[in-house]
Amino acid sequence: MLRPEAGRLSRRESARVAEPTSPVPLYRSQPSSEGVRQREDGSGGAARRRIEKPQGLIDVRERNPAARSSLRLVGAVATALAVASPAAAETLESALSRAYQANPALNAARAGLRATDEDVNRFQSGYRPNAAISADIGVQQFQGQVSRIPIGGRQGLTVPSGAGITINQNLFDGFQTDNRVRAAESTVLSTRESLRQTEMNTLFNAAQAYMNVLSDTATLELQRNNVEVLEEQLRQTRDRFNVGEVTRTDVAQAEARLAGARSQVATAEANLRASIGIYRQIIGVEPRQLAPGRPLDRYVPGNLDQAIAIGLREHPQILASLHAVDVAELQVKVAEGALAPQAQLTGAVQQRYDQQFPGDNGVTASIVGRVNIPIYQGGAEYALVRQAKENVGQARLVADRDRDTIRASIVRTWGNLEASKAQVIASQAQVQANEVALNGVREEARVGQRTTLDVLNAQQELLNARVNLILAQRNRVVNSYDVVQAVGRLTVRFTALPVTPYSPREHFDQVRDLWFGLRTPDGR
Repeated sequence: MLRPEAGRLSRRESARVAEPTSPVPLYRSQPSSEGVRQREDGSGGAARRRIEKPQGLIDVRERNPAARSSLRLVGAVATALAVASPAAAETLESALSRAYQANPALNAARAGLRATDEDVNRFQSGYRPNAAISADIGVQQFQGQVSRIPIGGRQGLTVPSGAGITINQNLFDGFQTDNRVRAAESTVLSTRESLRQTEMNTLFNAAQAYMNVLSDTATLELQRNNVEVLEEQLRQTRDRFNVGEVTRTDVAQAEARLAGARSQVATAEANLRASIGIYRQIIGVEPRQLAPGRPLDRYVPGNLDQAIAIGLREHPQILASLHAVDVAELQVKVAEGALAPQAQLTGAVQQRYDQQFPGDNGVTASIVGRVNIPIYQGGAEYALVRQAKENVGQARLVADRDRDTIRASIVRTWGNLEASKAQVIASQAQVQANEVALNGVREEARVGQRTTLDVLNAQQELLNARVNLILAQRNRVVNSYDVVQAVGRLTVRFTALPVTPYSPREHFDQVRDLWFGLRTPDGR
């Protein structure tokens, strides 16, 4: 992406993000606009180029004709937001689908959930018997008398050996196994909600990265066009200076403004590089031929109260906290189960050789039931019960905190979305007014009623207005995604992205009742 000789993004390299073609309008009813245009000066015939309005970053439907008229764009940034072939363009939805499939953080969260699934099977082992086979062999030397018959030397040398199988079955453990399994299941549900939270964060970050590349590309094109305009302005100012129409001060002002514009180009290039790097990190590919983004308005609730109600009911952070409360309550029951009686049944069969005399052998079999009633173990179990109860109180407070956090987040994002809608309209009006003002200042300067500085200031105000419009358009899209994320609905299933959803239950069902096996369900 960098030119070795200058270390700057060239026009061709920046156009890799979105190559020029027929510009896509801000709203569907808006006809496409021109790129950088030239117009005749009228006085001397010299062509004055001016920066056109930025191409729309968003693509939405507006039902209100008055609002549509007020938001209509007249121009476009040539290479910022248009694509060479609509069929080959990367859309915001397809970029989100890429991130959903390939984002490392999201895939790592899925792997963590699969590992958590195994806890249920691990605690279910408390219901199952434990079986073990044992074998032993040794050498024993006996020296003494048996029935007053002296035995020693080779007669007293034996090789005792044997093999056997032992089976232990838990009969009762104070319901500790039941509660551990239920706690593991609640932990799985909590982790699933955490995975959904990670999914929403990933999709939002991908949307933000997508729109940042678009807005930074458009801003870079505006800054480059501004440099071209100021270079032409400087050339004309020098020509007028040579014929005595302006002073050296006017030339210096034009030179200073051009130097500042070149500095802004360097800054815009650096911002675009950073945005491309983040895009690659989150989505997994380099950005090329990006189509305009579209706000997620169809999934935004109708009003703030409805959004808060949905968020408090469906947001995964709150649901994960509630499952964590269930886990903490079950841990109290597990700790209390350690004070209950424990019952086990043990069965064993053994074959022994040379136990007492060389050549003897025999088989023994036994079934033994054991009951252990704890009376006092130093107080550790009581401390664990009290500790578990405090953990329950902490988990409930965390759930309350998460409710307040989500409520505040919904209010914040809702306000940002409403503000961004107004900013788009205001920025449109500001651009149009600055265009009229710039044309008037140029005409007045032509007849000597305005100075070169007045023209430069008017050009700078128009540039700033167009940059603000790009930022407002970017915020309009990003804030709509932010609201949907805040209410807990920015997921593949809810937004119907063109990708197969990941099913966390599939792996859980595959491993839940496995009694043995070393391979994972996918063959590892």
